Amino acid sequence: MAKGYWIARVDVDNEEEYARYRALNAVAFAKYGAKFVVRGGEYKLARGEGRKHNVVLEFKDEATARACYASPEYQEAVKHLAQVGKVDLVIIGGYDGAQPGE
Repeated sequence: MAKGYWIARVDVDNEEEYARYRALNAVAFAKYGAKFVVRGGEYKLARGEGRKHNVVLEFKDEATARACYASPEYQEAVKHLAQVGKVDLVIIGGYDGAQPGE
């Protein structure tokens, strides 16, 4: 079974609201077993339009990733995320198929 992922790109314009969001999202992430694969850091924009902050979260599967987003715990955090700045979020299933060269 393929893992599930959240891919988020954020322009943080309000650090105070972002701190509140992060404190609240931790409750949902712990409950649903989220693991940070990418959490901010320096990056090279190779193409397209970038954001200041990039995050990739891993879940045991896509259903769990979707359940986390829909949970009351995460929806409480989202109230603060709306005040942070521009946010893009994709919830997607991983890929367990053949790889190049196989």
